[in-house]
Amino acid sequence: MFSQSAISFFPKPLKFQLPIFNPYVKNSMQVPVPSSTTNSGFKNLLETFTVEVHKAENRPLNVPLISPFTIATSRLDKVENVAIKIELKDGCVGWGEAPILPFVTAEDQPTAMVKAKEACEMLKSCSFMTLGAVLGEVSDLLPGHQFASVRAGVEMALIDAVAKSIGVPLWRLFGGASNTITTDITIPIVSPAEAAALASKYHRQGFKTLKLKVGKNLKADIDVLHAIRAAHPDCSFILDANEGYRPEEAIKVLKKLHEMGVTPVLFEQPVHRDDWEGLGCVSHFAKSKYGVSVAADESCRNLADVEKIVQGELADVVNIKLAKVGVVGSLEIIDLARASSLDLMIGGMVETRLAMGFAGHLAAGLGCFKFVDLDTPLLLAEDPVLDGYEVLGAVYKFTDATGHGSYLHWENVA
Repeated sequence: MFSQSAISFFPKPLKFQLPIFNPYVKNSMQVPVPSSTTNSGFKNLLETFTVEVHKAENRPLNVPLISPFTIATSRLDKVENVAIKIELKDGCVGWGEAPILPFVTAEDQPTAMVKAKEACEMLKSCSFMTLGAVLGEVSDLLPGHQFASVRAGVEMALIDAVAKSIGVPLWRLFGGASNTITTDITIPIVSPAEAAALASKYHRQGFKTLKLKVGKNLKADIDVLHAIRAAHPDCSFILDANEGYRPEEAIKVLKKLHEMGVTPVLFEQPVHRDDWEGLGCVSHFAKSKYGVSVAADESCRNLADVEKIVQGELADVVNIKLAKVGVVGSLEIIDLARASSLDLMIGGMVETRLAMGFAGHLAAGLGCFKFVDLDTPLLLAEDPVLDGYEVLGAVYKFTDATGHGSYLHWENVA
């Protein structure tokens, strides 16, 4: 079993492994490209790329939703995230986003704005440091789950800028396994009629997997499942309770679905994040009785959580979200999960194509995610992001544009 200290990113040498395309280093500290395919381009950048930040700033990123997004623990009426822009002295600009989701992320927008500004000021004062050292400074300023969303946004912008500086798309930098992903799409907590209408719409758009938010009312959840099944009989289901059930309720849902002839492909966070015994109970029942995997989402907020899940065999899958643990923290958890034979899911908060595009590049490049849940830009009433990945129904295609390839009209951001 890995300990926290053994796999910690800073200040010890990098521990996660990315068997990746290795770009040349466009920098005064250029090094020869190693011939070994097990060497990581990203790892080499951490050690060899010298960061020189010219400008760094943040602004509110407010976007309306098509309709309210309701889950078991909260309701979101509009997106109130934070956009981050970092320009290197060579003119390359990177873009990041700190997603804010009440009761899930620790930060609200005002707090995120203040902390992002602190990080931007710090970045302007730490030139001539390696990328790894600068990311370490960011981690020190924005530690733990408390500031994970802001840390993720700053890391995204910085890594995007560096990738542009060396002329590499992120999906290649993170592994080059693929330049496409296929996502599910989420149906929030709505009435059975609304759920059926959404299921029909998503069926026409080519989505094969529907992620259904449940956990607020057991009877209503079953009614919605019946309605969706009638509207889209061939779809695969992911159930996401967002901590909403007690263990006995989660088991009852699985039994009811079995009576309907429905087996979900995944049951995500059925119980409260701190109910480790309940998580293990539901997980063992779901797997042994119906072959259903259970995913830890809210229960997976750091490496120690993943170690606990592995040691207790409490879940089959962990959900990676950059806003929960940051980019660097996500890579550490991915490495630990893969070494421990846990399956991986990648998801997000309610984000624009800035943050979702970065996560998509990472997922495509690594190629190790069994479940992909990167759909929330499709739930927005407006798309403030320019360029970036191509959307073909449920499929996202990433181009050879450098970095994550997307940007904002900064003067139009609030």
